[in-house]
Amino acid sequence: MTAAAVCLHPAGLLEAGVVAALQQVCFPDDPWDEASVATLIVPPAGFAAIALDDRDLPLGFVMARVAAEDAEILAIGVLPQARRAGIGRLLVEAAVSGSQDLGATALFLEVAEDNPAASSLYKASGFFSVGRRPGYYKRPDGRVAALVLRRNLDGA
Repeated sequence: MTAAAVCLHPAGLLEAGVVAALQQVCFPDDPWDEASVATLIVPPAGFAAIALDDRDLPLGFVMARVAAEDAEILAIGVLPQARRAGIGRLLVEAAVSGSQDLGATALFLEVAEDNPAASSLYKASGFFSVGRRPGYYKRPDGRVAALVLRRNLDGA
């Protein structure tokens, strides 16, 4: 599967279950349930997108929200079998575009310190480190820190 064969579909309340199921596969140590997802993607401040393959099967998702001029990617994930094909980059850009459409001038996210593939994607997408949150993510053998990243959306 390549990113060229992927279609991004806006996800609303009807797709909250699909997003929650994707989250459970992508983040089995700390997944969100359908009700939590539905609460977070409610417009006008929240939004989400699902990446679909050429058979309309879901491959990944992104959830984001905007508060004033700041936006945050709440969660982003790609199914393990679809990773390293450019889908994550498409989802990041969907969050960038959606955040800009809602007036945000900066986009933030957290990434686990032990996730170099995601860190590399975010840095290649224009994000830079602005902080660190010790013990933020659960792991089977303990906790790991989150790096707080920012991307300017206003050209600054």
